Amino acid sequence: MAMLQTGYSPFSASSTSFYPPRSPPPSRRLIATRSASSPVITSSFHETARQPTESPSLTRHHDLWFIDGSVVLQAGNAIFRVHKSQLSRHSPFFRDLFSLPQPTQVDVTASISSQNSPLLRIEPSDEIEGCPVVRLHDSSEDVANLLTALYDGPAFGNNDPADFRVVSGILRLATKYLADSLRTKAIGHLSEAWPSTLKGWDAREDAARASELQNGLGANGIYPSPISVINLAREVDAPSLLPSAFYDLSRYHYSQIFDPDNGVDCLHPYLPLSGQDMQRLVLGKEAAQQAIITLIQGIGSNVHSTHTPVAYFHPSHHRTGSHSHHACRKDFSELVSLATQHYLFDKERGCTDPLYAAEELGQPLYDFGGQTASGGEGTRAGETLRGEASECEACARLLEMWASRERERMWKMIPLWFRLDV
Repeated sequence: MAMLQTGYSPFSASSTSFYPPRSPPPSRRLIATRSASSPVITSSFHETARQPTESPSLTRHHDLWFIDGSVVLQAGNAIFRVHKSQLSRHSPFFRDLFSLPQPTQVDVTASISSQNSPLLRIEPSDEIEGCPVVRLHDSSEDVANLLTALYDGPAFGNNDPADFRVVSGILRLATKYLADSLRTKAIGHLSEAWPSTLKGWDAREDAARASELQNGLGANGIYPSPISVINLAREVDAPSLLPSAFYDLSRYHYSQIFDPDNGVDCLHPYLPLSGQDMQRLVLGKEAAQQAIITLIQGIGSNVHSTHTPVAYFHPSHHRTGSHSHHACRKDFSELVSLATQHYLFDKERGCTDPLYAAEELGQPLYDFGGQTASGGEGTRAGETLRGEASECEACARLLEMWASRERERMWKMIPLWFRLDV
């Protein structure tokens, strides 16, 4: 196994000129996309407005004002004329609201089936253009996005911060008003960036890497702050988003997350984690760091000891007449030393990302710092010349399979690392 011949090192300083198999944690500012809205279904609704006519301070939405609409929704200073039938079709909350008897002189209170069972106070006395008014205690932007999704179907984007702002608002209101179908679609869309499977995570990281290669701007702006995702998942009860969000956040150094004065991009705690989630983050980061140590130790012990009985007699060991079992063991020992220096001492790329580290260690056939097939730089590691490739293909295949198994095992451990009930 000649992968560690003179001049070869997958952890050399020049390796930063090449793109690793997955995207490591970016050094960027984590911006909390939006503040938390009111708790799920805690607002009261009044099917009336104090003014008998449309107030000059109210602004009709340019698109969501149907002349044949049967109800006016007010959110802040924005008003939307829509159809009771459309709202009732998608939301049991509104269906129950509109099915309540309409009193003439007295207030009627009714309990609508929901998580918090809020009371509705209906006063049918005032109208706008003959339509009753329902005041919503939500942002006009979120209401507009929700109504657009109900009428036209959801048109989600690419899970960047701007898309997250839209989708998170829709998800909050879909949860609040029991629009289950839309809620499911919104969570499914967010799961593309915050997946529950290792295959999905690898696809996410590949998309980030492709964006880096195309834009040349690193991972800035590709995905929203994982803190925002964690808080949203807590708010709307979407626990499937939590493991990948916590893992992504754990890849950042604490100075990147909390210290705004250390000279690097960081997250000022505009929207901090709860105390319990902060504790989960600390415990999870510690577990991830220990996983990297265990991973490096496993190279020299588990991998080669498993390979010894077969590889010692494998024809590839004697193909050149010089690459022996002893040479393979020596190469594994050197790889352990290089990995220890790279991840634990130098704190280089992947030092906080055990999934990334395992994949990088599982591809020792390539010289990350060597010359590319075209003689230039900036090519992915897998496109480099194989002049430094190991002559012991058996060892190389075994190392790759070991790394794949370790990545699967670590992915299943992530909920336990962060004490998540998923």
